[in-house]
Amino acid sequence: MEYRHLGRSGLLVSEIAYGNWITHGSQVEADTATACVRAALDADINFFDTADVYAQGRAEDVLGRALDGVPRKDLVLATKVFWPTGAGPNDRGLSRKHIFESIDASLRRLRTDYVDLYQAHRFDVETPLEETLHAFDDLVRAGKVHYIGVSEWTAAQIEDALRIADAMGFDRIVTNQPQYSALWRVIEAEVVPLCEQEGVGQIVWSPIAQGVLTGKYRPGAEPPAGSRATDATGGGFVKRWLEDDVLTRVQELAPVADEAGLSMAQLAVAWVLQNSNVSAAIIGASRPEQVKDNVGAAGVRLDDAVMRRIDEILDPVVQRDPALTVSPRKRP
Repeated sequence: MEYRHLGRSGLLVSEIAYGNWITHGSQVEADTATACVRAALDADINFFDTADVYAQGRAEDVLGRALDGVPRKDLVLATKVFWPTGAGPNDRGLSRKHIFESIDASLRRLRTDYVDLYQAHRFDVETPLEETLHAFDDLVRAGKVHYIGVSEWTAAQIEDALRIADAMGFDRIVTNQPQYSALWRVIEAEVVPLCEQEGVGQIVWSPIAQGVLTGKYRPGAEPPAGSRATDATGGGFVKRWLEDDVLTRVQELAPVADEAGLSMAQLAVAWVLQNSNVSAAIIGASRPEQVKDNVGAAGVRLDDAVMRRIDEILDPVVQRDPALTVSPRKRP
């Protein structure tokens, strides 16, 4: 395993992180989830990402149980706050009240006294940014949180947060967690240049495009039984890629992966890790074997010729428009 700094901070994290969105508490049984976490630990992954909203809190609980007995100092735990966790009007967003209540609930489920990274899961247009950043800063000073990050914020939103933090003496954001893959390169236009300048690292999710870049989805064929595309919870996220022109081009990556001595999943994760602004790529798994395969991308350096071939194959179907950011304008 290779390790990278979390943004410009001094904290080192495994360049492949283990995340449990969709899987833990919903798609896979607790025993299988624990086996996946153990496979991640065996591969020297020290970085684990979750969120309070995943499976309505069950994902945090499953992760906390799976990590029971592992020395806390050897782990980097990250979770998030924003999306509704209850039916009340204050059970959502980035108000001081919701942030304070959410961190305590997350710590209970994760069975820990602190999280290493606490992330704003989306931008909240209904709460003053100063209030949100002040609340996060207070959590840092209270020892419940070590570092602050955001997820799927635009470049302008990140820039505003950094400006306010500098002016008010708050801890700065050290990470952003966006979607990023060889098929989805939206952050490259605006987010990455700003973050490189400001020392904010990317913790990217969906580096294999919800499994599409593994090549298991074939043009003109039904999705394999048990795959993400057939799952009631996560299927909606993968359907955008299930078009014949996309799937046909993905199949053309197979010989590129073969020549590089990699599986297609490893090629996809390795591609993401070539970006120096990426602190870690988050992988998910429904089986321990998937963890073992994906971590084979750690430390891989793709040469320029391979990177060019990937670009030539995928260019017509790559998404690059910053307007496609998933940061909402309003809370649901």
